[in-house]
Amino acid sequence: MVSTQPELYTNQLVLSGTVCKPPKYSQSPAGIAHCIFVLEHKSMQVEADLNRNSYVRIQVVASGQQFRTQLEHLYVGQTLQVRGFLNRHESRSGLSQLVLHAQHIERIN
Repeated sequence: MVSTQPELYTNQLVLSGTVCKPPKYSQSPAGIAHCIFVLEHKSMQVEADLNRNSYVRIQVVASGQQFRTQLEHLYVGQTLQVRGFLNRHESRSGLSQLVLHAQHIERIN
């Protein structure tokens, strides 16, 4: 049997990019505010001494009071840096996707 020690695992991502879909705002039954938007990242990365285009679109979930005022005027085209953790979300149709759960958001422009 494989022993897992969750405290040894790291799940942290920092990604900068542009908001590419209008944000959706909601509130959970428990009263927690949620802002969901899609972040698009494009860059040139070096891999094996070669340039590689990197392109990522990922859904971002920002939950809690600390993001409410910061994201109330979020708009398509705005550039952000988001730090958080990855989690799997499953749609009602059973499709799963990786989602970035924000812990810190910084406006770049």
